[in-house]
Amino acid sequence: MSLHSLALIENWPVPTAAAAVVRADGTVLGTHGPVAHRFPLASVTKPLAAYAALVAYEEGAIEFDEPAGPPGSTVRHLLAHTSGLAFDEHRVTSAPGERRLYSNAGFEVLGDHIAKATDIPFAEYLRQAVLQPLGMASTTLDGSPAKDGVSTVDDLARFAAEVQAPRLLDPRTVAEAMTVHYPGTKGVLPGYGHQNPNDWGLGFEIRDSKSPHWTGSSSSPRTFGHFGQSGTFLWIDPDAGAACVALTDRAFGPWAVEAWPPFTDAVLTELRG
Repeated sequence: MSLHSLALIENWPVPTAAAAVVRADGTVLGTHGPVAHRFPLASVTKPLAAYAALVAYEEGAIEFDEPAGPPGSTVRHLLAHTSGLAFDEHRVTSAPGERRLYSNAGFEVLGDHIAKATDIPFAEYLRQAVLQPLGMASTTLDGSPAKDGVSTVDDLARFAAEVQAPRLLDPRTVAEAMTVHYPGTKGVLPGYGHQNPNDWGLGFEIRDSKSPHWTGSSSSPRTFGHFGQSGTFLWIDPDAGAACVALTDRAFGPWAVEAWPPFTDAVLTELRG
């Protein structure tokens, strides 16, 4: 089966784009573009890093509520962007749990914390815990666990199938990652301004009633995922029973704000049809 809506990426003002839609059972409902092309993920790296953190939790290497990061902060705070660390600097700007400060620094601290706990460099831990078992052979982490992943649509479709129907983790752990942590917390969603509340799970952003947003107007409030400043996104809509990956090689900007929501709405309309 192919989804005609995926061909809308042809109209995006980007040099290269690829997309796929995948169901929970791993069935790829459609693809468009070079699905084996390796794209820098930017912040779509974070859900992969978070999944490795969930594996470390289930292995007993870390606990969600153990200290990590600034004083008073825990692993859970780092995953949920409430540690108080600044966006891109290892500098504390508020008390843990107070505000949703989207933080690359927080994910770097998290990666270091897991590397110390497991005695394995974080990129290698991610490979062993997530990438290898899922057959994501074209995916690498070449630096920061916040933003330096490189992957393909093919590989991320495998990841999206796993998150929808977990094999590496207890489904209850994944359900916790898609549940809002520190509900009612305000903050800025990069590229989309101040959101009240700015809901987040453990490494996954949760759509809820955010407006404006990078998903579609018909995306369910339970939709969760991530977008990246390299013009990339991955969303999982449990109500639609499917996930969508889109990767490009043009930096996020007004073009994406304009193009992504109607694309997602078209995909969802076709899925429902």
